[in-house]
Amino acid sequence: MTARAYDLLSGEPVYVVGRRLAIPALGLRPGERVLDVGCGTGLNLSALMHDVGPTGLVVGLDRSAAMLGRAGRRRTRSHDGRLRLVEGDMTDPRALVEAAAGHAFDAVLFTYSLSLAPDAGQAWRAVRDVLRSGARVGVVDMARPTGNAAWASPLAQAACWLGGADIDAHPWTVVEPDLSGTRSWSRWGGHVRVCVGTWGG
Repeated sequence: MTARAYDLLSGEPVYVVGRRLAIPALGLRPGERVLDVGCGTGLNLSALMHDVGPTGLVVGLDRSAAMLGRAGRRRTRSHDGRLRLVEGDMTDPRALVEAAAGHAFDAVLFTYSLSLAPDAGQAWRAVRDVLRSGARVGVVDMARPTGNAAWASPLAQAACWLGGADIDAHPWTVVEPDLSGTRSWSRWGGHVRVCVGTWGG
C-alpha cells in the first residue's frame, strides 16, 4: 500500500479502537520518552505527544521514507523538539540505537506493525534492547474475526493483505510472556487485539 493511499484505505474507522485502548493504557507521564514502532503516517503521534507533554519525546520509527514523509507533514511548530522521525527497520539494531540516541525508552508501542515483521520474535528482542527496565509495552494487532463476526473474515484478510500483514501472526503472543501486569482487550469479534504490560528488563 502506498503512503498516499494508506490513510484512505487503512480502515481507520475500524482500527482506531486499538489506538484508543492502547495509548491511555500505557500510562505515559510528562517528560517520558516513547518509541512508536512502525509509525506509518503518524496516526499515533499527536496522542503520544499530548501524553508526554512539552518535556517528553516521541520517536517514530518506520522503514518507509514515504510514510515518514507523510508523518512529518502532521508536525506542527509546537511539536519541534518533541518529535523525531527515524527511517529504519524494527529488526535492525543500528536503526534502534539511532532512534534511542543514547537514552532508553520509557515505553514502546507497536500498532498494527509487529505482524509485518518476518520474525516478530526477532523484532521484539531487538526493541527490548532500547527499553529501560520497567518500560511499558503496547501491542495492537489483528487476528481472524470469530463468533458472530466470522462473516467478516474475508474483509479482515483483505485488509491485512493490503497492508502486507500476516493475520495469523498473533504477535502479542511473542511479547506477552515477557511482560508483567498484562492487560488485554479484544474488539470487532477478536479481529483487533490489544495487549499492554510492563517489561522487566
